Amino acid sequence: MNVPTIKLNNGVEMPAIGFGVFQTPPDETIAAVETALEVGYRHVDTAAAYGNEREVGEAIRRSGLDDVFVETKIWVVDYGYDETLHAFDKSAGKLGVEQIDLLILHQAVPSDFERTIGAYQALEKLLADGKVRAIGVSNFMPPHLDRLLAGTGVVPAVNQLEIHPYFQQPELLAYDNERGILNQAWSPIGGITFYRGGSKGSTLEDPTILEIAAAHRRTPAQVMLRWHLQEGRQPIPKSVTPSRIAENIAVFDFELTGEQLAAIDALETGIRGGPAPETITRGFGSIEIPEA
Repeated sequence: MNVPTIKLNNGVEMPAIGFGVFQTPPDETIAAVETALEVGYRHVDTAAAYGNEREVGEAIRRSGLDDVFVETKIWVVDYGYDETLHAFDKSAGKLGVEQIDLLILHQAVPSDFERTIGAYQALEKLLADGKVRAIGVSNFMPPHLDRLLAGTGVVPAVNQLEIHPYFQQPELLAYDNERGILNQAWSPIGGITFYRGGSKGSTLEDPTILEIAAAHRRTPAQVMLRWHLQEGRQPIPKSVTPSRIAENIAVFDFELTGEQLAAIDALETGIRGGPAPETITRGFGSIEIPEA
């Protein structure tokens, strides 16, 4: 499987689809990542707060591959300039790498934004020193990005967001696009709509998506991932099931029509599944990040 690449705003090339390990238990992470790499993924997205960076690194080492694009995230308890520099050391140590391909801030902390700015300035330092190849953010809304851009010098390469057919954040996507920030989609097939009891039910059972899937002889998940790709986003699906891991990357040999894309766009509900970015504090989730 040859996965196309996307050029980030600093010229770094990144695979057009990534493999996620959010909520994947450490004891299942190695097998899941090994399977993903075997079927063709070359981008793995993890985070300090996921607690499985060490296992991601071990799976990559076992693969023997030297072209895997690794992305991880700094958690909010490690914000602040010096703290974030040390957080890099913790993540790099667990991953077993000297350079991280993409390092991003996991959330904005509106109530302590000076510390958020300090964390991003540390990312800029790591970028300048060659310890990371690209930097970015996750779950940042336009007001957060306005404040960030006013206080720093490097435009984020990516903004990783909850994006799926039932929650599309079109204004935020447009904001990022105008500034050359790539939108990454977490929960790209709407998993959050069914494991957290979404009011509209599962995207996998949506009649519109089922009809499009039948027309292409594809699965609903493949249709949603193709929708992201054709609209210029990088989706990051996750699974621990080998058949689904393989299915989710088999999305580069068909194309949705303009009418089909518009039909999926029309499914927007405006209902967020994840936590509201405005409510995040440094104590959110009570997660502490251990040393490497």
